[in-house]
Amino acid sequence: MGRSGLTRRRALVTAATAAGVPGVLAGCTGPGTGGGGAARPSAAEAARRAELALLRRSAAVSGVLLAGYDEALAAHPAALGTRLAPLREAAARHVAALTPPGERAPATASTGARTGSPDPGAGSRAPGTGSPDGRTAGPDAGARPPGAGTASGAGTASGAGTASGAGAAGVAASGASAGGAFPRGVPAEPGAALAELAALASRTAAAHTAALVGAPPESARLLASVAAAGAAQAYLLGEGGRG
Repeated sequence: MGRSGLTRRRALVTAATAAGVPGVLAGCTGPGTGGGGAARPSAAEAARRAELALLRRSAAVSGVLLAGYDEALAAHPAALGTRLAPLREAAARHVAALTPPGERAPATASTGARTGSPDPGAGSRAPGTGSPDGRTAGPDAGARPPGAGTASGAGTASGAGTASGAGAAGVAASGASAGGAFPRGVPAEPGAALAELAALASRTAAAHTAALVGAPPESARLLASVAAAGAAQAYLLGEGGRG
């Protein structure tokens, strides 16, 4: 009888211990997941945030080129309107394609330039009337797209410091977005404005090419396509458009 009671008590203790194990294990949490602290993002979430940050930076870089078209069209509507209009629309599509879904595209130039209402006297200004070196001010010299001063500032997120992001930010800061499309104002001569746009398109293409390093496959394909289109625009704005 005593032996039977002892066996029964051992069974009850064993059952109670087994029942308590899940509760004990549930209380053991990994680093950063308990104790009221913020949960660390998973690897997939960190990669998603980094990709979104890359796209935002790239959209801002293309936004500077789009702003350049707007400013040049506002300054020289008669001389450059026919030539720049299709290139401007292509740049606008690039910005839209690079902007993450559900987000607003970066602002470019003034509303008047975007809606085709240029400065009434912009096209007739004589050299020297805009600035001491013969340049005219853009439609809104103070309006620069997000990231115009520092390309890496265009919508950063956790995990944004990737090699691809650093490449795009570095190239963009060296010219594609530093100071905006025309830091010194739009040249008063249409030919000079085209030359600066060609250089800007070339730098923009280089920035997108640099951003390919480490980019996810889908974004890499998009960046490669936009970079190739940018290089084609640079050619058409330069030597290729003189024939």
